[in-house]
Amino acid sequence: MRLFGFEITRSQKALSQVPVSRGWWPLIREPFAGAWQRNKEERLDSLLQYPTLYACVSRIATDIGKLPFQLKAKDASGIWSVVENPAYSPVLRKPNHYQIQQQFREAWVLSKLSQGNAYILKERDNRGVVVGLYILDPCRVLPLVSDSSEVFYQLDIDNLNLLPEDGGQLIVPASEIIHDRCICPFHPLIGLPPIAAAYWPALKNMRILRSSSEFFANNAQPSGILSAPGAINDSTAERLKTYWNESFTGSNAGKVAVVGDGLQFVSLAAKSVDAQMVEQLRYSDEQICQPFGIPPFKVGIGSIPAGMKVDDINQLYYSDALQTHVEAMENLLDDGLKISAPLGVELDLWPLLRMDPSKQADYEAKLVGGAIKTPNEARRNFDLAPKTGGDAIYLQQQNFSLEALARRDAQADPFSTTQPAPSDLEPEEPSDEEIEDQARMLALLIEKELTNAEHA
Repeated sequence: MRLFGFEITRSQKALSQVPVSRGWWPLIREPFAGAWQRNKEERLDSLLQYPTLYACVSRIATDIGKLPFQLKAKDASGIWSVVENPAYSPVLRKPNHYQIQQQFREAWVLSKLSQGNAYILKERDNRGVVVGLYILDPCRVLPLVSDSSEVFYQLDIDNLNLLPEDGGQLIVPASEIIHDRCICPFHPLIGLPPIAAAYWPALKNMRILRSSSEFFANNAQPSGILSAPGAINDSTAERLKTYWNESFTGSNAGKVAVVGDGLQFVSLAAKSVDAQMVEQLRYSDEQICQPFGIPPFKVGIGSIPAGMKVDDINQLYYSDALQTHVEAMENLLDDGLKISAPLGVELDLWPLLRMDPSKQADYEAKLVGGAIKTPNEARRNFDLAPKTGGDAIYLQQQNFSLEALARRDAQADPFSTTQPAPSDLEPEEPSDEEIEDQARMLALLIEKELTNAEHA
């Protein structure tokens, strides 16, 4: 069978499924027996509606999405520079027919953060060169291992990614899949997403918000017990209950109830202050941020710690939340596209500073002033045209080498400003060679003057 111009043969070896379920999230999570039938199950699509969890996932995905791919080459002096290569640059610029490269990176990271695994299928041309990369649905991919420890992937039908409709499934070797995964505590081929660790705090806060929403939908009137001083039969109790629910709940909450025979309404719901709802929400929000490595104030929880500068915040956020995903993406693309030294794929980190023009200017000025960059290289980052003479490294004149300073300090009094008097300077006697040269020059001048006089 040929897939995107690449010959794929079905293995005759026995393939076994890895000893872990397909994923953490496809299963229905029932908080109690029968919850699924009552539409009270907890699924990923509903849990991601919680603001803090959504903010953590989207912040990392969108920030990595705005870091462009760069194909770089290292020259003989060890300097990396951006280059173009017909075998790699087109697929990095346009990974597939329905995504730009920013959307491609976002989908990659979203799949990894939500499911723990990101599967990218390669499309090859007749030369065997990768010309397309497709993000697969992790719920439609199943890793398999043969008896000889070879890795394969079972792919279900996916019309968007142009998988062939050949029996509904296709098994491809690991060479045709780029597999990025989070930490793998159970099996080397199955990653566990950070959402798994944030599940319970997010679920708790989701239920708090749901309960609060239902409470205020009832005009902030809590549920309770309608009691009578004497015994009543079941029919009377049902009639009173129906009357109370229809007349004094929902849109009718807050109306004046006129009751007799000693009927009393006793509230059962605890007050928000008693339940410490705000403290519970904030504590769980901080727990949600922990698995993602995001500082809570980065998603609007709490305030920035005193003494932290913008540089400290960005560096903390990059090293804890972004760097591991950035490094993994770069290394996997190098391996998946078979890019070897001196070439390599990098994500350009410059857009992380794009929203701070003053920081950009200060950063470039220091590099130019420190003789690390040329002025034209700095101007290029601000979309400014190069200037004549701007391709040279400049350094101020008052900077001297250590060797020059050492020679100066070796003098008897290197800081003395006193100069010897002219009378103290004795003229040097000219040497014989200098006297002969002066005589020869004088003879030439006399001969030249005589010749000019004869012609005149």
